[in-house]
Amino acid sequence: MPLRRSGSAEALAGREDQLSRIQQITDTALSRLGLEDLLDELLVRARALLQADTATVMLLDATGTELIATAASGLEPEVYQGVRVPVGRGFAGRVAAAAGPVVIEHVDDTNVVSPVLHAEHIASLLGVPMITEGRVIGVLYVGTRTPRRFSPPDVELLQLVADRIAPATQARLHSLDRAAARALQRSLLPSRPPSIAGLDVAVRYVPGAEVGVGGDWYDVFELPSGCIGLAVGDVAGNGLRAAVVMGRIRSALRAYALETDDPADVLARLDRKIQRFEPDAMATAIYAVIPPGLDTVTISNAGHLPPVAVHPHGPGVLTTVRPDLPLGTYPDIERRTTTLPLPPGTGLMFYTDGLVERRDRSIDAGLARLTAAATLAPATTLPPAETLCSTVMAAMLGDHAPTDDIAVLALRRTTG
Repeated sequence: MPLRRSGSAEALAGREDQLSRIQQITDTALSRLGLEDLLDELLVRARALLQADTATVMLLDATGTELIATAASGLEPEVYQGVRVPVGRGFAGRVAAAAGPVVIEHVDDTNVVSPVLHAEHIASLLGVPMITEGRVIGVLYVGTRTPRRFSPPDVELLQLVADRIAPATQARLHSLDRAAARALQRSLLPSRPPSIAGLDVAVRYVPGAEVGVGGDWYDVFELPSGCIGLAVGDVAGNGLRAAVVMGRIRSALRAYALETDDPADVLARLDRKIQRFEPDAMATAIYAVIPPGLDTVTISNAGHLPPVAVHPHGPGVLTTVRPDLPLGTYPDIERRTTTLPLPPGTGLMFYTDGLVERRDRSIDAGLARLTAAATLAPATTLPPAETLCSTVMAAMLGDHAPTDDIAVLALRRTTG
């Protein structure tokens, strides 16, 4: 689209040349630069393009209610001080709420909320939204320390720059979120479970190819009473937020498990914690406790899929563990337990829904396939838990990447 004239032909030609350079460096940055370097480079170019003193990018936080100063050129204190502006308030908040450009010719206390703009003596501002896939993800704005009347071509130019920055920013943020979520998941889910006398335990965690790392987790730990605690759960959602919530839920479950050996009590306390401190979160979970004698396992089920019982003399069987409502769905519900025998040479497999759910088949078909995969007869002894995990994962996934993340915990009682 040709730019409208705002001065001499020479000035217009100069602006078109500058815009061409902006587009070129964006294309290069998309393949070579990280988010911070990309934004820094483009903000310098935006300042030069519009002959402004400052340029700033503010991005929406995870809640979508506040803008956070993320990168700046000439106005770095906004980033250093972590300036936040509510959507709908102040200058940047108005740009985000309107999803359109906003111009302020004379900055004063009535039209900006960032104290840095006053401290830096910003006189005039032009801001435009950063939009990807029809959704505002942030605001790009420039400022001058002398009064300035921004023209329609100025608005058009800055919006073009924002349109170039937005998709690159979104891609970088998505990549950073995935990397951070994966690092968090790995730090919380050790590759090897603890060694426990009388029990053989194996685990698996695989992120989904489509959603990346999510909120699935497993846990195995010894308690002061001599009991063994085992948990598998799934926080609704995916990405960094789901992984962060998962980490908090997993830690809270461990804390409550130290206070009682009753799985239902532990999940009830965990549910109250989620209701109070994670009001938008929902999770399914199974928590099981094995006493020191190892002869039984007591399980409380918060909306999770039932474990599979395995033994060497017959097919894998879905256990009849009564499910209660998921965590975070309804306050003060009664939670129950089911106690199952755990004879020597038998075992259990806990898993999340990513193992059995597929778009092209029903959940019942997936569960039937799982129990068939866990059928190890005829055999004289149950194979090691590691073999059981490998056998089931191969049967359920084959050479296909999982679409959702998967957590699996298999255990075998080894001694009488």
